[in-house]
Amino acid sequence: MNKINGYSEEEAKKFVKFVCDGKQSGKTLTYLFGQYAAKSGRARGSVRNYYYALLRSTGDERVKKLLSGTRLKAEQICAFTEEETEEILKKIIEQKSRGVSVRKAVLNLAEGDDKLMLRYQNKYRNILNKQPERIERIMRENGAASQSAIEEVERQINKLYDSLAQSLKEENIKLLADCKRLKEENELLKRQLKIYN
Repeated sequence: MNKINGYSEEEAKKFVKFVCDGKQSGKTLTYLFGQYAAKSGRARGSVRNYYYALLRSTGDERVKKLLSGTRLKAEQICAFTEEETEEILKKIIEQKSRGVSVRKAVLNLAEGDDKLMLRYQNKYRNILNKQPERIERIMRENGAASQSAIEEVERQINKLYDSLAQSLKEENIKLLADCKRLKEENELLKRQLKIYN
């Protein structure tokens, strides 16, 4: 059976038709990849990768024929410049220092643009994993608490909470003992009143 980038020719044709029909009805590629994945039993990431691999297969005559007249294209992604990256990181860190989650911060920065939000989030997480010292530097330069400082504050808060909880537990035990003693004294007084009446 002839394969086109791992799909049979028949499946490749069905996939291209599925995407074309979906795009014409206003669906996003992300949505379509998810729908096709659910329908075909393939992973969404695998479907996405297949789509972009198909569009890059410009030397394959079968692919050219398959895509002819479809208007399907892969958008060119422009990498962030160093200055843009620095600015994005500063803005995310500034919002994080006010208690905003990274996800909410990138959503705010992207002003509702889902693709841009995802790019910001991926850039931040990539740098956090590969260059954590860069994040720490920007935090210091902007007066934001470092991750280790935040963790220390959280440890102190947890310690205080545990101490208060223990204190309340001890107070509760003491109050229960006092209640029990007062009940016993009350019962004793009731019995004595019955004797005198």
